[in-house]
Amino acid sequence: MENIRRIAEQFCTQGKVKELIPFGNGHINDTFRVICEGDSGVEKKYILQRINHEIFKDPAGLMENVRNVTEFLKKKILASGGDPLRETLTVICSKDQKDYVKTEGGSWWRMYLFIDDTFCMEMVEKPEDFYNCAVSFGNFQRLLSDYPAETLCEVIPNFHNTVSRFADFVKAVEADVCGRKKEVEAEIQFILDRKADCHVICDGLESGEIPLRVTHNDTKINNIMLDNETGKAICVIDLDTIMPGSSLYDFGDSIRSGANTGAEDEPDLSRVSCNLELFECYAKGFVEGCGGSLTDREIELLPMGAKIITLEQGIRFLTDYLQGDTYYKIHRAGQNLDRARTQLKMVADMESKWEEMEAIVRKYM
Repeated sequence: MENIRRIAEQFCTQGKVKELIPFGNGHINDTFRVICEGDSGVEKKYILQRINHEIFKDPAGLMENVRNVTEFLKKKILASGGDPLRETLTVICSKDQKDYVKTEGGSWWRMYLFIDDTFCMEMVEKPEDFYNCAVSFGNFQRLLSDYPAETLCEVIPNFHNTVSRFADFVKAVEADVCGRKKEVEAEIQFILDRKADCHVICDGLESGEIPLRVTHNDTKINNIMLDNETGKAICVIDLDTIMPGSSLYDFGDSIRSGANTGAEDEPDLSRVSCNLELFECYAKGFVEGCGGSLTDREIELLPMGAKIITLEQGIRFLTDYLQGDTYYKIHRAGQNLDRARTQLKMVADMESKWEEMEAIVRKYM
């Protein structure tokens, strides 16, 4: 802990480090809550995190994104009479005025102001939760609708480039390095039959049919902080994957993860489907939260966003399975194959409900 304490002391905190304890249950970054005490005995809380530079190859660029976006949000929140210290993250600079501390050992650290009296949900418990999640991520889109997205660093190149993901998949099928291709011929054909779908968002962005926007790219319900007293969403967190992209990415990822009736690695595919009640809750909340900032074309394509991001994730899981489970951690044999099959079953179920999904989003155009 003493090592971590020395890192914490390199940031511009109010007071001296009094307490430092592990915090949260994230899988990517190591996180600690830091309590500092000033001369008058007043305590101030902070979050200290180690940035996983194995995943994020450009931590300085990542933190430049976070700094610029949160400063932009603060101005918008102030202008609307909100509280910028609670409604967005506050980056604490280092004593040499950087957004991070890099240690001699090569690890990267950052610090945020701790937001008191808040909590995060780990899963959707009722439709209202999903609706509130949608409003929050939609509002995030609205506040950043005039941010110059093209100026952001692409922290994970081609993250949602489905055309590129499809090409990687085809190479993995052709190489068949683990001899697993013969087990998954049906899944391979399912993906190959949907090659055209993989082009929809990428081609739309390239042509300008779909506007380039700031996207969060990890729109799970546990990336929203809620107020302890009111239960209302107040702050979107985990901004590591902030990048230029499409609003359809963020909508689609929420539906993929939140409207699935089964677990992500559910072996029994009869349990897997797209819950249309949750789809409608999210579509309604997302459009409302966006507050008129989405184009009619974006709203029209919301079902396609859900389908494509789910298909993309299925492609990624199956690619990893074919390559020997080298990217996603597995806890049992065949887990990545189960994950892939779950995503592809979701895609098939969406296709069977396509007219209903399109009718739902038309209500909000």
